[in-house]
Amino acid sequence: MLQRVVEEIGDLNRDAMEKAQQRLDSLIKPPGSLGVLEEVAVRLAGITGNPRPEIKNKAVIVMAGDHGIYEEGVSAAPQEVTYQMLPAFVNGVNGIGVLARQAGARVVVVDVGVAVPVNYPGVLQKKVKAGTDNMTRGPAMTRDEAIMALEVGIDIACQEIERGAELLATGDMGIANTTPSTAILAVLGNLPVKDITGRGTLVNDEILNNKKKAIARAIEINKPDPEDPVDVLAKVGGLEIAGLAGMILGAASKRVPVLVDGYISSAAALIASRIAPKSKEFMLPSHLSGEKGHRLMLEVLGLKPMLHLNMRLGEGTGSALAMHIVEGALRILHEMASFDEANVSDVDKSKVLKK
Repeated sequence: MLQRVVEEIGDLNRDAMEKAQQRLDSLIKPPGSLGVLEEVAVRLAGITGNPRPEIKNKAVIVMAGDHGIYEEGVSAAPQEVTYQMLPAFVNGVNGIGVLARQAGARVVVVDVGVAVPVNYPGVLQKKVKAGTDNMTRGPAMTRDEAIMALEVGIDIACQEIERGAELLATGDMGIANTTPSTAILAVLGNLPVKDITGRGTLVNDEILNNKKKAIARAIEINKPDPEDPVDVLAKVGGLEIAGLAGMILGAASKRVPVLVDGYISSAAALIASRIAPKSKEFMLPSHLSGEKGHRLMLEVLGLKPMLHLNMRLGEGTGSALAMHIVEGALRILHEMASFDEANVSDVDKSKVLKK
């Protein structure tokens, strides 16, 4: 399935993008004066193939998984928090529940790798295994398990699109998941672990040092191949990261845009972009996380975030907020008048800098 989905990912529709840009340039404003809103509108036209796209059905997909490297003392939060948080996701009382509700998006919660059995109604049971293995002692998972988790994400994305979703957003839940995310960035970005490792749940210096040592040891022991993103994912990644990467690939294959949340989601986006480079065209980066390595992660991806709010919660909170930016971009295309429609004199194009 994975290979078939990768092969189905196409290019942006340049004709639709050109028509959307022409519409934007005709509106009662100086050319380009709405900045990122215009860029988002044009990108959505290219993704959907519609010069004036509409998005009414939105979903945030939250992948949940645990991490064997937790044993190395890399997190201040107890591992059982992953499991304990799931009812809050389902009941809509945590951060993403509140912000998704405000954005008019449903939240889909998926157990792809929680360490204990999950029996909460409303959580989709797609467990590949009960958490990754401790990657300081060997691979986090087998290659087959990594592919299975990727395909869970593909399946969920396709199911939500079949339910009508026109915009998907990534979300995560997994104690210690900034650790594998940093390992992925170190390998695929060829960056020193000591320079990119952040504090995650605001850990103290002792835990931060444990984290740096654990990541460096995992990379040294497993020797992930940066030319093989599935190998990197299997050796130093996470099950929820794999699920999110698969979700991005699945959405791209169906020409549906994906809002990428923060650090963990960006690690998934980085994996997806290396598996299928064209998938990057279908990603909309939502915000710049407060996590230390996120700016570098986005630079490696070649993506610019819409929002700078110093958030670091994850869960999909940044991507839910960015849904309002997307809605604003599309409202501009549909509802703002052109110079002709408003009987306003157009600007002299000869006096405007070319883009």
